[in-house]
Amino acid sequence: MRAEERGKRKQERETDEVSQLSGGDRGALELQSAAVIGLGLIGGSLARELAARGVRVLGYDRDPAALHGAAEGGVVHAVLEESLEGVKEADLLVIAVPVAAAPGVLATALPHLGSVRLVTDVGSTKQAVVRAAEALGIGERFVGSHPLAGDHRSGWSASRMGLFQGARVYLSPTPSTADAALELARQLWIGLGAEPELLDAEPHDRRLAWTSHLPQAASTALALALASAGIAPSDLGPGGRDITRLSGSSPEMWTGIALENATALSGAIEAFEERLRELRAALTRGEEQAVHRFFEAGRQWSEGSGSPGGRIPAAVTPRR
Repeated sequence: MRAEERGKRKQERETDEVSQLSGGDRGALELQSAAVIGLGLIGGSLARELAARGVRVLGYDRDPAALHGAAEGGVVHAVLEESLEGVKEADLLVIAVPVAAAPGVLATALPHLGSVRLVTDVGSTKQAVVRAAEALGIGERFVGSHPLAGDHRSGWSASRMGLFQGARVYLSPTPSTADAALELARQLWIGLGAEPELLDAEPHDRRLAWTSHLPQAASTALALALASAGIAPSDLGPGGRDITRLSGSSPEMWTGIALENATALSGAIEAFEERLRELRAALTRGEEQAVHRFFEAGRQWSEGSGSPGGRIPAAVTPRR
């Protein structure tokens, strides 16, 4: 079977999946074309969803294999050049690259935005990209997006239909974002089966330092501690595998996230270290009640009955 035929049949299957996942109207989008820059887990999945809904997808990825796979699979209908000149044909521009690279992609695309109605990104930090959009004069049509749908896998091969179904997506507008752009962003994610929630860039980054970036750092630190003790992943049981799963995430992606959100993440790490110090001290002194309180407080939090009642801690300034 020729590659074109395989791609067409795969696209037909994914279109059928849209009907099953979306229940009909929920899958409709008011877009004719979209440019997706970066075809990894999030960008590739988004491109699949858009193509399956009849949106013409223009794609670019610095990895030729990813770009070839997306085009051969019938997901990307036109390949963009590195200059991103072809973005001018799109209604929507999605930037799905590591957070440190996103402002540069915005600057490259700037001369070609033409009649693009919405520019968005999908990164895990928001303050820098929102500032960049404002500085470039495109704040009116920029809305930062952060779908909570990632996992430790990455690349085009990890992308898939249904990734955003039921997922929370934070929307972080600029100070000058137009109502029409914000509504288009909201409708985009609703159309993909997600649940958008408005959250400005600064509180977004502070929250994600605790809810996403700290768990990643903790998982990686645990993996490194296990490695130093000569323990391999295959030595772990289900619980150990669960808690270290995130350590397999992309180093490139997480280096950028950690550095960009360094202040908030450093404060969260300090709070985490303090809890470990408390446990170590109790163990050293043989204080059974203190050790029990430590594990009991964690269990209560897990069951939703413990402090701090779902509140996100205020920003913590790490000690010097």
